[in-house]
Amino acid sequence: MAVRLLISVLIISLFSFTYGSDPGPLQDFCVAVKDDEAKVFVNGKICKDPNMVSADDFFFPGLNMPGNTSNPLGSKVTPVNVNQLPGLNTLGISLVRIDYAPYGLNPPHTHPRATEVLVVVEGTLFVGFVTSNPADPNVKNKLFTKTLYPGDVFVFPEGLIHFQFNVGKTDAVVFAGLSSQNPGVITIGNAVFGSDPPINLDILTKAFQVDANVIKYLQAQFWWNID
Repeated sequence: MAVRLLISVLIISLFSFTYGSDPGPLQDFCVAVKDDEAKVFVNGKICKDPNMVSADDFFFPGLNMPGNTSNPLGSKVTPVNVNQLPGLNTLGISLVRIDYAPYGLNPPHTHPRATEVLVVVEGTLFVGFVTSNPADPNVKNKLFTKTLYPGDVFVFPEGLIHFQFNVGKTDAVVFAGLSSQNPGVITIGNAVFGSDPPINLDILTKAFQVDANVIKYLQAQFWWNID
């Protein structure tokens, strides 16, 4: 019995190291077909005919151009995932450029399918992430934070809530790699208070232990998406 258990643990461990959020490619490349041109729906995207593939399928221009931060949050995410760069299909990687105005914020959010590693190019950012719920209900979720400067790198583990805030008086720029061709984004405030249709008032008042008028006020706000 002990030997079987040990073998099972070893198999699970090996599987964990060799399988990520995205499946591995089974050929040199699988350039994505646009969703509106696909005849079937699959987990990911179907492949373009290899004979029709060109260098442009692996190319994306313009990340040298700053994003427009003229919005209530003062930040802009420019993604380069499989929707912008079809050659990323099945490769398990993508990236973003994020621009921040002074005191601009990339609000608390998660990437359900990717770890994110971020490098600061310009400016000063205060960043952090929060751990998942501890096994002990008497222990609070732990917050990890760091102030970053040009050249600094920080990693946000897959699925955990994280944020970036420009604490400087000048613009800030970062580039970040993500371990999925389509990492997804769930912005916490938008999802909870800006969903369509809205989450039932009784659920949110009980969950947050606040007066119903507070929830109504939050649901009435315009929840801005920066990507």
